[in-house]
Formats: sequence, C-alpha cells, structure tokens
Amino acid sequence: MIRIRKQSSRLTTSKAQLESVKMQVNEAFSVRKIEGSLRASTGIMRNVNHLVRLPELAGTMHQLSMELVKAGIIEELVDDMIPQDQLLEGEEEEADSEVDKVLQEILQGKLAKVEGLKPENKVEEGPVEEEFEDQEETLAQMRGRLEALKS
Repeated sequence: MIRIRKQSSRLTTSKAQLESVKMQVNEAFSVRKIEGSLRASTGIMRNVNHLVRLPELAGTMHQLSMELVKAGIIEELVDDMIPQDQLLEGEEEEADSEVDKVLQEILQGKLAKVEGLKPENKVEEGPVEEEFEDQEETLAQMRGRLEALKS
C-alpha cells in the first residue's frame, strides 16, 4: 500500500513536470511567432520609411499650407470687394414689390396721390458708375493673381 502511494505520488509529480514542460514549449512557440511578426513589421516599416521621405513630405506640406493661406487671403479680399448688395439685387426687388402691394392694400389708392408729389430731382449716376468700374478692375486684377497662384 505504501508503494502504491509512493508510485501515485511520483506519477502526480511526473504529470505536473510534464505539464510544466508542455507550457514552456508552448511559450517558446508563441515567442517564435511573435519574433517572426516583429521581423516582418520591422521590414515593412523600413520599406515605408525608405519610400516616404519625411523631410520632403514636410516641405510639401509647408508649401501646401502657404498656398492655402494665400488662397484664403485672396478669397477674403474678393469677398470684401464684392458688395453683398449686388448679390441680393433680385431679393431686394421682390421685397420692394411686396412692400408696395401691402401699402396699396392698406392705403387703398391713397398711395397713387402721394406718388404724384415725388420730387423730379434725379441723383447723378456718374460717380457711382466710376466707382463700380474701379471695383470691377480691382476684382479682375485679383482674379488674375488668384489664377497665377493656382498655376
């Protein structure tokens, strides 16, 4: 009986040692797999670094940012030079016609009498036209600059 217990004890110890060896072998295989993956990753990273030259990429990005800044400044200048009134002319005419309709409904014909009393003095349009032409010339110059920057 004592021998059986000792043999059982030895078998349990041997089994534990075999399990330990098995786990160490599995660990070694896993380490080898990771090592292979790291080698492949290192090779890929080396190739990527060789293909993408960081200083050249940084220079290109700097040039692109400068061009975008120039384009943004030119867009702001163009927006400043084009009055918003010109963009909304059609809407203003519609609004004026709607206001006239409402006034005619409210006043019921009294507006026609008032329109006959309007002064005949007309505003000179010469300076306004010159100013508009100057704005058009400036706008054309800025568009030329923008095209030069784009090319």
